Amino acid sequence: MSTVTSSPQPLDPPITSELIAKHGLTPDEFERIKKILGRAPNFTELGIFSVMWSEHCSYKNSRKELKKFPTSGPNILVRAGEENAGVVDIGDGWAVAFKIESHNHPSAIEPFQGAATGVGGIIRDIFTMGARPEFLLNSLRFGPITGEGKNVTANRRLFTGVIAGIAHYGNCIGVPTIGGEIYFDESFEGNPLVNVFCLGVLQHEQLARGAARGVGNPVFYVGAETGRDGLAGAAFASRELTEESREDRPAVQVGDPFKEKLLLEACLELLATDAVAGIQDMGAAGLTCSTCETASRGGTGVEIDLAKVPKRETGMTPYETLLSESQERMLIIAHRGKEDVVRRIFDKWDVPCAEIGRVTDDGMMRVLNNGSIAAEIPAKPLADEAPLYSREARKPTTDYTDEDLLREISASSAKSVVESLRRLLRDPSIASKNWVYRQYDHMVRTGTVVRPGSDAAVFHLRAANKFLAATTDCNSLYCRLDPREGGRIAVAEAARNLTCSGAVPLAVTDNLNFGNPYKPENFWQLREAVEGLAEACRAFATPVIGGNVSLYNESPAGVVDPTPTVAMVGLIEREEWITTQFFKAAGDVVILLGDFGDEMGGTHFLKVIHGRKAGRPPRLDFERELALQKALRELIQAGQVQSAHDCSEGGLAVALAEACFHPAGLLGAEIDLSGAGGLRLDQILFNESQSRVVISTVPTSADGVMGLLKERGVPAQRLGRVGGDALAITVGEEKLRWPIREIFDDWFHSIGAIVRES
Repeated sequence: MSTVTSSPQPLDPPITSELIAKHGLTPDEFERIKKILGRAPNFTELGIFSVMWSEHCSYKNSRKELKKFPTSGPNILVRAGEENAGVVDIGDGWAVAFKIESHNHPSAIEPFQGAATGVGGIIRDIFTMGARPEFLLNSLRFGPITGEGKNVTANRRLFTGVIAGIAHYGNCIGVPTIGGEIYFDESFEGNPLVNVFCLGVLQHEQLARGAARGVGNPVFYVGAETGRDGLAGAAFASRELTEESREDRPAVQVGDPFKEKLLLEACLELLATDAVAGIQDMGAAGLTCSTCETASRGGTGVEIDLAKVPKRETGMTPYETLLSESQERMLIIAHRGKEDVVRRIFDKWDVPCAEIGRVTDDGMMRVLNNGSIAAEIPAKPLADEAPLYSREARKPTTDYTDEDLLREISASSAKSVVESLRRLLRDPSIASKNWVYRQYDHMVRTGTVVRPGSDAAVFHLRAANKFLAATTDCNSLYCRLDPREGGRIAVAEAARNLTCSGAVPLAVTDNLNFGNPYKPENFWQLREAVEGLAEACRAFATPVIGGNVSLYNESPAGVVDPTPTVAMVGLIEREEWITTQFFKAAGDVVILLGDFGDEMGGTHFLKVIHGRKAGRPPRLDFERELALQKALRELIQAGQVQSAHDCSEGGLAVALAEACFHPAGLLGAEIDLSGAGGLRLDQILFNESQSRVVISTVPTSADGVMGLLKERGVPAQRLGRVGGDALAITVGEEKLRWPIREIFDDWFHSIGAIVRES
């Protein structure tokens, strides 16, 4: 126990009920804090509990739900919740660490810095594990960017600012952004979702842990100096966006990717020595989080002196120093006797480094300020024993009657169907995202094998000589209409996209984006979506190895559509199995794996063409989906598949059109859908029934492909052939035709043209 005595902070305000409420703590939680401390907290301690017991750090409203996820498997080396990121074995002594996290609220206030620091934060989570960051993905949601008006202008500003921030940080630090997804919908007006994923590679023996072990070991602060930016950012992210909170700009961090590059290299070099006993990113809650979490994991205590912390601003109080979320900082617990190794390496990389404390044996997080105690809190209750809640859940009133919905929209004529496909291809949620990914340096370090634009990105881990596929997926509209089914489909579609790329799915990291959990309808959505995700992850044998929960994604204008984003990684055993979605050669046979389908509820067609977000979304049959994916991988591994493309938003017609848009040269197709029989024309073309993939194969293999699919019990339809300068579709007596060059221009140039209007 330290012998120093506490001295009062003269500028600290009195602890009142109003101040407690302003810190996001309830009266019951404040009473719990007093029991933990055996006294009332001072102002600094109140701030510490405020951030550590915020939803962003403690998951107090979601942790009980997260326990429903499967988190273990034979290839899982680090499970969800154990460290900064999960780790998965990929064979031959190699492993990958990956995770997805949100930076939604900061991006709503300062889109450039909010998105940029989101990238920086997720990269630190990965190299904290001892892994070298290899690539990034992102999953983004914005309000509509088409049309006119104040909201559209604001949405475009958020969209372009976020993209610029992601590009800036990733490009400068030299980590390629190789894929992701972007959607636009009214529910995200003023509430953008910015979810960022990073994956890194390491050998098993390089795995680093974030625990303060070894009583007496020195504690080092390394990285950028602490300032007042990002002050209490975790608490800011744990409340709704209001007009008042939108002015809370100090809660938004400021990033410097060049400093992070130096920090990354210095940390990886240090981890290659025997000097490190523990390492932790200063992310959400900054110095507070890193000290109490490392102490809790290590079953020890940590004592630091804030007078020794490098600062870039004068007069910072203990409250400000502890709650700052200044970027590009790490906490390192070194082995005693190795202090000079730490100093030498960080001096070499010109990165600030200061010994600020030591590991203790009393289980306390003790913070000194020039020798006086500023805060003294038991580490484990602070880090791991926040109160956990099960909020009231209430199902909202919804109407799933597809029959009524279909009666309300007239059966489409051939002429209107032709224009409907063009409108869908121009819609920013479906249109090419080339305007976005051209800003990303997705080829830096030359590991990207399949570039952005196909079902999944594929990356070559040169050090391990392994090929990985990765994707992010979620249909927020499905989740709005039926969150459990939407969660199931998010996992299935991610696995399907990986399978279309030739990969076997390995594991999942998810980002749960929902509204205020105190509202029963919102909490019901969260619970249902989690149970759907959990059910699907068990079915696909893809454990959840970590992720993020982002609640309070709403403003006075409304709540976001529930968005449980799934990021999934798969392994491709052989390079020749890598497959893309684009048709490859004229004369190839086009085959649909799965049925024609007929489900129209929750479709993009209804939303874009008829302005309706309604109906019952498609149903997922796990047995059928698993059989289809297994058969498709078997065909790919046998060399029978030229291309494979998942049917998702926009249905079969959109999937066929996208398969024609090969980057190296456009290819048309002649397709006959007369076998669909009895269905409306718009229903055949634009339904979004699940478990469907469009493939192409060389003519000599077509009969063999159909035969294998029949043997495996997978429905399949021979649709036609690749070739010509148009997508020509016959349905009975109807003959539809779209010149490929014209619809490619619709699809490829849509977002760029919209942005240029701004």
